[in-house]
Amino acid sequence: MKLYRFLSGPDDSSFCHKVTAALNKGWHLFGSPTYAYDKQTKSMRCGQAVVKDVEGQEYGPNTKLSDW
Repeated sequence: MKLYRFLSGPDDSSFCHKVTAALNKGWHLFGSPTYAYDKQTKSMRCGQAVVKDVEGQEYGPNTKLSDW
């Protein structure tokens, strides 16, 4: 199965750690990162899509992406 996740977070080191953790679990960057201003929190937010291929498993609506 091919999995897709969109990681997002504040523009600080916690976002970088979130992406780094995903990469170390076998996820791969997909596309360019995003960067946008959040009017509600008056702060910048980052986003990055990641993908992962998992052999021998089937995707379903109950698949918990963070487990992979």
